[in-house]
Amino acid sequence: MLIDENVLKIISETLRMVGEVMIAYTAIRVHYRFRKEHKIDADVFASMKREQGTGIAGIIFLVAGYLLQIFILL
Repeated sequence: MLIDENVLKIISETLRMVGEVMIAYTAIRVHYRFRKEHKIDADVFASMKREQGTGIAGIIFLVAGYLLQIFILL
């Protein structure tokens, strides 16, 4: 194996954790902005669109971590 199995496990767990934190952060930010504004206007929609990108990146990290775990098991 080119890369040590323990290094792959650390990378995989790190990606998973970062992905989970990014998704949680996105949800918290959207709820905070909506609670603060009490309405959905163009600014709130713009924030939601930016934060959607963070959520998608988090999902990508989760999938990458999962794929690394599968690779380790092979």
